[in-house]
Amino acid sequence: MQPHWLLKFDLHRLILALAVLGVLATFGNSFYAIYQAQRQLLIANTLESNRVYATKLATSADNMLKSAQGQLAYSAQLLAPLLQANDDEALDIEVERLRQQTSTFNSVVIVNPEGVIVAVSPETLQVKGAKLRSPTALKAIESQQPQITDPFVSLTGNYLISLSYPVFSADNVYLGYVAGTIYLQSTSVLSNLLGQHYYQDGSYLYVVDREKTLIYHPDPARIGQKITGNRVVNSVLGGSTGTQEVVDSRGVDMLSGFAPVSSTGWGVVAQRPRNATLAGLNDQMSGVLMQMVPTTALILFIIWLSATFISRPLRQLANRASLMDQQGAFSHISGIRAWYFEAAQLKQAILKGLGLLNTKIDKLHNDSHTDPMTGLFNRRAIQRLLDEYLMDPKPLCVIALDIDHFKKINDGFGHDVGDEVIIALAALMQQEVRSDAALCRSGGEEFLLLLPSVTLAQAQGVAERLRLKVASHEMPTAGSITISLGVAHWPGHGNHDLDAVLKQADQALYEAKHRGRNCVVIAE
Repeated sequence: MQPHWLLKFDLHRLILALAVLGVLATFGNSFYAIYQAQRQLLIANTLESNRVYATKLATSADNMLKSAQGQLAYSAQLLAPLLQANDDEALDIEVERLRQQTSTFNSVVIVNPEGVIVAVSPETLQVKGAKLRSPTALKAIESQQPQITDPFVSLTGNYLISLSYPVFSADNVYLGYVAGTIYLQSTSVLSNLLGQHYYQDGSYLYVVDREKTLIYHPDPARIGQKITGNRVVNSVLGGSTGTQEVVDSRGVDMLSGFAPVSSTGWGVVAQRPRNATLAGLNDQMSGVLMQMVPTTALILFIIWLSATFISRPLRQLANRASLMDQQGAFSHISGIRAWYFEAAQLKQAILKGLGLLNTKIDKLHNDSHTDPMTGLFNRRAIQRLLDEYLMDPKPLCVIALDIDHFKKINDGFGHDVGDEVIIALAALMQQEVRSDAALCRSGGEEFLLLLPSVTLAQAQGVAERLRLKVASHEMPTAGSITISLGVAHWPGHGNHDLDAVLKQADQALYEAKHRGRNCVVIAE
């Protein structure tokens, strides 16, 4: 039996529910796919933009450093005769010119081969005459090559990088070097180049040197810090140009593009918060949703109309089929317009079934189908029931039984008493069987009990209860009697023959007789 809640659904609702579910699933999947595609596109575009941006700034920084080296190279040519002549005034004029000409350097110094500063600009630094002992200064003297140093703290306490160029005389004698410094924690050409690219949405860029030390950052307090455990820094200092998604020191998801500065081995990293990149995505998807909703609503309306049109013939057939026991049912069903194949076939089957039902009802009314003495089904009625079971197969158990030593009852008390025993036994059995069971007197003292939709074990229990009830019952005149029973089972499918099951029940009954009567035997 179907659950009560399931009976509330008809074909129209089921078609509509399935179609709506399909449309909504498609709608949701499409919307999600669009969202993911737009999200990935925004992220990819931001990563690529940051890569291009970092590459551009790395190239600009490289060109700026090369230009600064060119200025120093030109000044070195001018300084050679001045250093040979020990012209302090001319040296001071040259370093002042070099510092102020392009504003590339925050300070300029001239150092002789002994590491002594012989000229400085601006003079406020007050380091003229000081001897340099730092590794960077000694390296410039020893190498006698152009140098770009790593960040260091100068004699004046400034955190800076230094660009130096050697000075040689006309006969190739080393006379020292000229150096320009770029401050990292105050306004400089480097901060002017990079600082204008800071944005209010959290985007920023930074520069690290070969030792992973910050030489530029929007937050001046972080300049000079060393960065460890950063995949982007490791990649860019390895000489790679590319993009990565990383988490910065504040725990913010960042979309980073990076590129190296070829002349110094520095790395430039431009990055933007992922949230800032995706900030406009929700508004964009809201617009997409507003465009999709009207079309989806129209599709759902068309589906509703289609479901109504498709289900109407079946709904009408179902309504008329429930009234088949009323007059005019045949003509009402015939008038239903079944416009597609399945509905037409169902209509034809209902009309055919209705005709067969009317024929069977008429025939059953005309034929005698009960045993006149007991009121039980006779053999003909049982056969009709068996035919119906075959038309609508379902599991069936058959119990064959008869009265033990019935001949002795007839011989000892007469046939009238034997008839009374049969009538009393029929009444006892009717008390024990359920309403959908069929009880038949198959002949003389023999009976058949058909139990649909029960298992063999359940049928055995019914048979045993009948045996005990009869054995404990006192018959009028004849006293106590016993019965023997044989039980067989028909699964309702496969190649099992129903007539063969009846024979199995009879054989089990005879086996019960053979075992001494008053027992139940299950057919093998």
